[in-house]
Amino acid sequence: MAQLEGSVAAGYESVRELLAADLDRLAEREVQLCVYVGEERVVDLWGSTLETPQAPDALANIFSSSKSLVAILLADQVAQGRIDYSADIRDYWPEFTGGGKERLKVADLMRHEAGLAAFDVSLDPQHLLAEQIKENRIGQIIEAQETRFRPEGSPREYHAVTRGWIVNELYRRVDPDGRTLGEAFADDWAAPLDLDVLIGVPAARHAEIRDVVPLSPGFYLKQGFRRQPNRAVHDSIGQFLGKMARLAPKFRSSPRRGSPPPFKGTASLDVFNDAVVRCGETPSANAHASARGLAKLAAVMAGEGRFAGGQYLPQGAWQALHDAPVSHEMGMPTTFTQGGVALFGGNAAGGVLDRAINQGREGFYGWMGLGGSIFQWHPQKRIGFAYVPTSLHVMDFLNERGKRYQAEILRIVS
Repeated sequence: MAQLEGSVAAGYESVRELLAADLDRLAEREVQLCVYVGEERVVDLWGSTLETPQAPDALANIFSSSKSLVAILLADQVAQGRIDYSADIRDYWPEFTGGGKERLKVADLMRHEAGLAAFDVSLDPQHLLAEQIKENRIGQIIEAQETRFRPEGSPREYHAVTRGWIVNELYRRVDPDGRTLGEAFADDWAAPLDLDVLIGVPAARHAEIRDVVPLSPGFYLKQGFRRQPNRAVHDSIGQFLGKMARLAPKFRSSPRRGSPPPFKGTASLDVFNDAVVRCGETPSANAHASARGLAKLAAVMAGEGRFAGGQYLPQGAWQALHDAPVSHEMGMPTTFTQGGVALFGGNAAGGVLDRAINQGREGFYGWMGLGGSIFQWHPQKRIGFAYVPTSLHVMDFLNERGKRYQAEILRIVS
């Protein structure tokens, strides 16, 4: 039986009803949903369909939602005058040359336009521990890579795992203390704001982590033949096949095709439940967080860097992070700022994929993670939003299951 706990502010009861119904009919194991409007936490819910109840502050892998953590951390260095988005990466990392890398700007990397969406080798998870990162184990691999772009069309290619590894090397080279992204986030954001958000989880905290488990393709497709409200997945089989038909040509022409898996020894998502991988820093795909922690940080960003009387990101750096949005195809239509966060809603009335990624998210910034997680903020309406499930709907490519809660919040605050 589904268990749903927590609270909602007056006027947000429909959000609880929506999540309760979804726990009953969707393929959820454990889920957390937390939302701020201004500095008020208006939604704070957690639920489970397992015998062991979900904990309100349990940690789960948020996959690519962590890309926005990386963007916020790099904006910290912009605030200190140590990074300029329009500068060449090699200005800060002289060995970042050869194979076309010498032409790349910081903004190119943050917009997924660096031509380094995959490496030609798999990385050893042991080398992603902070102490080994500082020995340049990963840096020397990146320095040997050559850029690869599609022969024609958009320069944008999703740097699903690699962007965080590259930014980590850039960051520690400009940080006065040589810190990694994980160390800096713990010092500068998690501690001052009391956030359960980590890039690299110490072994002593692994007991707080809930495993992520992907739905099998067979289960997903079987559920796709059911009608709503009894379907356990977002898309019907027709909707899923329609989206796949539009995405398939992009997958076939991707320069990532034929590349080795990111980690040595496995190509399975189960690698992210491995203890060594959890300890290591893969900042684009392997941060762990509670929805409470993410939503509080999203509230800071929705408040233009301010929260509870504190200024956590200076106004100029906050603005620079959100400036210069550029739209390009990335297998799907996307708009990324120079600081590396997506802006949603630009073409919510367009084609199938435009509507899927944008409609119901109009005005939000941030990104989302494989299988379901969402970490986004809405500066105009002061919304900080976080959705953290452990059941991975991998075939819900644009995280529409969580988007329905965003749409409901927008309806309420409008």
